Amino acid sequence: MQERVIVGIDVGTTKICVLVGELDRDGKLNIVGVGTCPSQGLRRGVVVNIEETVTSIAAALDRAERLSGKKILSAYVGIAGSHIESENSKGFVAISSHQDISQNDISRAIEVARAIAIPANREVIHVIPRGYVVDGQEGIKNPIGMSGFRLEVETHIITGAVSSIHNLIKCVHKAHVEIEDLVLEPLASSEAVLADGETDLGVALVDIGGGTTDVAVFVDGAIWHTIVLPVGGNLITSDIAIGLRLPPGVAEELKITYGHCDPSVIDDDDMIDLSQFMPDCNDLVPRKLLAEIIQARVEELFAMVHEEIKKSGYDGLLPAGIVITGGTAELPGILELSGQILDLPTRMGTPLGLHGLADSISRPAFSTAVGLLLWGLRHTSFLIDEEEPDDEGPGDILSRFGRWLRAFIP
Repeated sequence: MQERVIVGIDVGTTKICVLVGELDRDGKLNIVGVGTCPSQGLRRGVVVNIEETVTSIAAALDRAERLSGKKILSAYVGIAGSHIESENSKGFVAISSHQDISQNDISRAIEVARAIAIPANREVIHVIPRGYVVDGQEGIKNPIGMSGFRLEVETHIITGAVSSIHNLIKCVHKAHVEIEDLVLEPLASSEAVLADGETDLGVALVDIGGGTTDVAVFVDGAIWHTIVLPVGGNLITSDIAIGLRLPPGVAEELKITYGHCDPSVIDDDDMIDLSQFMPDCNDLVPRKLLAEIIQARVEELFAMVHEEIKKSGYDGLLPAGIVITGGTAELPGILELSGQILDLPTRMGTPLGLHGLADSISRPAFSTAVGLLLWGLRHTSFLIDEEEPDDEGPGDILSRFGRWLRAFIP
């Protein structure tokens, strides 16, 4: 019997996170291994140094293997970066008379939708069916077995730069791990923090990492718009370092320990003693000044998010509001600031429903890594009844371009 283990690798700008999940007999996912390591060799979600990235991935893998007692041979890997683009496309096919719609008909319709003009330097990552129309009847989630003459499918197509995809795959392979699937990180995060009711109503997921901010808009239970913005928590740290003339490492510790997004709640005489971070420095920094620097950058970030929601065509039309996750989402006051700028209800997205070592990863910073496990849970073969194809089988099959690219990797 195939070992019921799923592994997710979140290759982030600030940290590499490896999670090992094991299924019990009830189908519950138990976290049996966690490995994190500071990330080197990436900038804004994209590999810029192969060897440093491989070293970071290998270190996180080693820690996860030691804790879980399992050898990691394959994994679901998250991908992000500002090179990511998306668009919606439709495809339709004729159904043979006197025949019910089959999986083959769905696959043909998706192939037609997938046939969009893509530059030679880009590759398709995901082709996700959003919904189907049979003879003009809309709102169909699974048309298999239905009768009709014309099948139409609306898909969400996500593409990325071939070079960036190729380099990430190469790094994972050099760490001696096969890739089950590359998964866009906001899609993975959505698996961990969004509820079905939210995606049906309309919701925007904002995953604020160290180097990038991933935005995904869901409408009618399916993905509608995705974008990866090249800004994140590292830019806040950079502003603090420049504004207060501090080393980046000290600026990061200052942000984590004393950071706040609302200067109005900070007393004017609340001072930070820098000697706790730099023993040979006795300077004092007003905490309100720190909050003002953070507020300015976070406001700019949410202004960019607001523009993306406008581009999606659903500005003001997302009843479930905004779900914020990612490491930077842990900044105090960020939910209130987001609500003010976006004028939408806002909540924190934290991975829930986990077992095993869940306490150590029940934080927004681990949403993507947990989501990769849950993505694998839905797509791994030992969970799927062969007589009942998975809803997203065609999109998943078409997204497995990693195996094709592997042929070009020495």
